[in-house]
Formats: sequence, C-alpha cells, structure tokens
Amino acid sequence: MPVKKQAIGVIGLGIIGSRVAANLRRAGYDVWVWSRSPKTEPNFLSSAAEVAETADILLVFVSDGPALTEVLQSMEPALAARHLIVNHSTIAPGEARDAAQLAAKSSAGFLDAPFTGSRDAAAAAQLVYYVAGSSEWIERARPVLFASAKTIIEIGAEIGQASLVKIATNLIAAATVEALAEAMALVDANGVSPAKFLDAFAEHGTRSGIADMKLPAMINGDFEPRFALKHMFKDIQLALQAGQAAGLELPAAAAAAGALVAGMQRGWSDLDFSAIAQHYAFPGRDPLTANVLAAAAGDTGPKPKRFSLFGGAAREV
Repeated sequence: MPVKKQAIGVIGLGIIGSRVAANLRRAGYDVWVWSRSPKTEPNFLSSAAEVAETADILLVFVSDGPALTEVLQSMEPALAARHLIVNHSTIAPGEARDAAQLAAKSSAGFLDAPFTGSRDAAAAAQLVYYVAGSSEWIERARPVLFASAKTIIEIGAEIGQASLVKIATNLIAAATVEALAEAMALVDANGVSPAKFLDAFAEHGTRSGIADMKLPAMINGDFEPRFALKHMFKDIQLALQAGQAAGLELPAAAAAAGALVAGMQRGWSDLDFSAIAQHYAFPGRDPLTANVLAAAAGDTGPKPKRFSLFGGAAREV
C-alpha cells in the first residue's frame, strides 16, 4: 500500500486534470478535487475555496485566463501563506502575471506551469511541465508534479515565460497538423495510397512525435479528443496576440487559426484538433462507422484498413 502523503488539491477535472488526480492518488497523495461540472470523483468538494481549506498545494486545470481569475477570486478568503497555486492552464503571459499578483495578495505562492502531452500521456504519467517561478516554490512542487510527469523543464523565475513557451510549442503543433493534412490531401488526390505515403514519411526528416500520433489518426478518421480543437484555437489566438504585442507577423499561426475556426464553424469544436483534416476529401474513413454501414447494407466483405506509423514504416493495425 502506498504511504499517505500531504493533501493536494486539483481544480478542473477535464481530460488532463482527472488523470493527474488519479496519478496523485496512485502515488499515495490525499487528493481533494473540484470542477465547475460535478464529477463522480473521490473527495469531490463543493467549491474551489473548500479545496483550498483542505489542501496546501493547489493544481489548477481550467480552460483559460478568465476561468483561472474566477477560481482564484473564489478561493481568496481561504488562501494564506501556506498555499502554493500551480497553474497548468495555457493562458497569455500577462494573464499568468495577473494571476500571480492575485495569489500574492493572500501571501500564497504561484507557479506558471503549463504542460505538453495529451490524454494518453497524462494517463501514463508522461506529461512534460514547463515551469516558471521561484526556485523555492518549484522545489516544493517538484515531487507532486513528478506524480504525473516524465520531465520538468525549468524556464526561469519570471512568471509568464513558461506560458509563452507553451503557446509557441502549440503554434508548431497546430501548423504541423495543418501541413500534414494538406500533404495527405495532395498525395491522395493524385492516387498515392495512405500506406505508401506513410512508408515514405516514416523515413523523412520531418517525421516527429506529433506526426506519429496525428497522421495515422487523420487517415483512419479517429478524431476522439485528446486535445480539443476549441482549445487549440484558443491557444493559437494567444500566439497571435503575443506576436502582435511583439510587433511580429506569424503567418503560419494565422493559417492554422483559419483552419481551426472553420472547423469550429462546422461543429468540430469538441473533436481532436486533428479534425481539421476533414476539410479535405481523404479523411473520415472510420472503420467502425464503415463497418456499421456495411452491416446495415448486408455487406460482409473485407473491412477497411487502419494504419499506424509507430515502430517504423507504416503497418496495418
């Protein structure tokens, strides 16, 4: 049996927060939770303030900067110098600094600590945290973060810089997925099979972790949310705002934003952001859907193929 450790609060039980809470329980922490949408989670309390009354380290996984401000304001009567607030939401650098000031009003510590890694990484305790803030607070949070992380990257002492790094990396992710969708559409329109394209791409220098995850999913029509399209659109808006503030034009970010907002207009907000592939003709060949349709039509012929890049060249799965 794991040894009981200190009480930790988790606020926000979405795709990532719920899995982080589960990892903390497995690591032996006493975990108290709250989210705006009631969940059937152990130790679910009635408010964020009640979580702050119960736990000293508070991990926050909410959707955006205004939601973080709302949570901090609701907790303010319960906050004290014993508290350390660790913000994991992707927000603008200025919003992170404003949140730190709100925490400081109650003498509470604050860390700017967004993460990279989607649903499956969170479940496997393989997140990567980018952390900015006082080295003393980072050391206090380190063992708690490692309950759900494979790596912690310290960005520096300045609050907001970790948020900026996260926004920049998400810009690359969104632009990469748009480029993959366009490339696959191009070869598919000219008669190249998905398997052959994946064989070629597996040996190309632009192959990456996100390509390994997203390209086979786009070909297979698997848009189950690992990172929702609406959240990626929010993050790209943050990148464009940061670029504007710095006097920079970010055309790749602007193009990705256009594809994402068009996807939202078509009702894909809650799908994985790789659903932008559906703007083209090749994706959406979901074998499960195809099998249901085939069965309804009395077709018991060969089933559609699914493809993966993992382990090297393309293979059927």
